[in-house]
Amino acid sequence: MINDVSTLLRILDLEPLEINLFRGRSANPGGGRVFGGQVVAQALAAALRTVPEDRVAHSLHGYFLLPGDPDAPILYDVERIRDGRSFTTRRVVAIQNGRAIFFTSVSFQVEEAGFEHQIPMPDVAMPEDLPSDEVWRERLLARYPHASARAWMAMRPLEVKPTGRDSPYIGGTDHPPHPSLWVRARGALPDALGSHQAVLAYASDLSLLQAALLPHGKSVFDPDMQCASLDHALWFHRRFRVDEWLLYVQESPAAAGARGFCRGAFFTREGVLVASAAQEGLMRQVEKP
Repeated sequence: MINDVSTLLRILDLEPLEINLFRGRSANPGGGRVFGGQVVAQALAAALRTVPEDRVAHSLHGYFLLPGDPDAPILYDVERIRDGRSFTTRRVVAIQNGRAIFFTSVSFQVEEAGFEHQIPMPDVAMPEDLPSDEVWRERLLARYPHASARAWMAMRPLEVKPTGRDSPYIGGTDHPPHPSLWVRARGALPDALGSHQAVLAYASDLSLLQAALLPHGKSVFDPDMQCASLDHALWFHRRFRVDEWLLYVQESPAAAGARGFCRGAFFTREGVLVASAAQEGLMRQVEKP
């Protein structure tokens, strides 16, 4: 179980095996499957190892193919697609037992100035005015005891505070249509922007699919729901720090075909939009076991 920031940074510090080839370990050995955010973050970390320091990641687009085994290492094979004057592109394939479990394309850019605009941050309670994140975790485990086996419950380096009455994971119909939560690392991170981007990628998969279940009063922990992330995308708009509070605002514009589509936006407490996320996930209702 991850219980501090140093452990999270350690799993993001991949072992180089060969040029363009890295090995990563999972944060939850013995768990049911690898947390998707971990794979996204490690794939981004692998891509970062292969680009010059003046290149900043600005977008990531990936697909989850198979569940990951937390007891086996994950190999990250980086393909250097393009190295241009302004943009650099990498393709990363995550491999376990000879099979691809995830792949992504990551684009990098030399930082430059240009036009700027953004949507406003919603008016929500500030993190210091909200209960400790232990409060909603206790309520969640009281309703869904089996949730303790999920990998994301091991995300102890991240402090999370839902802005609503309770965690969106509780389900029910009394949640706002745009659930949001404050998130930050529990300790200081290195100054390198890539470290903050990788940790944000880790956190971005925490609750996004749940936004598509709220209109139906369901939770990913309900025994009659089969849920899984299918794809994941991130855009980094501006520099930020994850060891400072970020507001993660989520919404689900549509659900159909047993899939839910969700979008998310990360704001600083000053209201600056620093990153966006999008995801489609499986949300299949099945017979209760």
